[in-house]
Amino acid sequence: MTSEQTPRSRVKGLLRQMFVSSRERSAALKATGYCCAKCGVKQSAKKGGVVKLDVHHKAGHIDWDKILDLIYKELLVPADELEPLCKECHYKETYGA
Repeated sequence: MTSEQTPRSRVKGLLRQMFVSSRERSAALKATGYCCAKCGVKQSAKKGGVVKLDVHHKAGHIDWDKILDLIYKELLVPADELEPLCKECHYKETYGA
């Protein structure tokens, strides 16, 4: 990683933040009535009885290194591999139109 690269910890934090506010996560919580799918305890913000729910990926743990490697390979490339273009020129360059 160069000093000009966005730190991996920042990218991971932003991705986690995106998941926390995602429609998919919200739908999973709503589907169980905001209750734990295993024991049934209900999410609560009640003073003295705060219960927070995590949303688990059934397929297994998230391979953060794999995701971050792909982001750095495809999206967060070095500045010398990037070229500012207007929307029209960018479209032509991307789609050959």
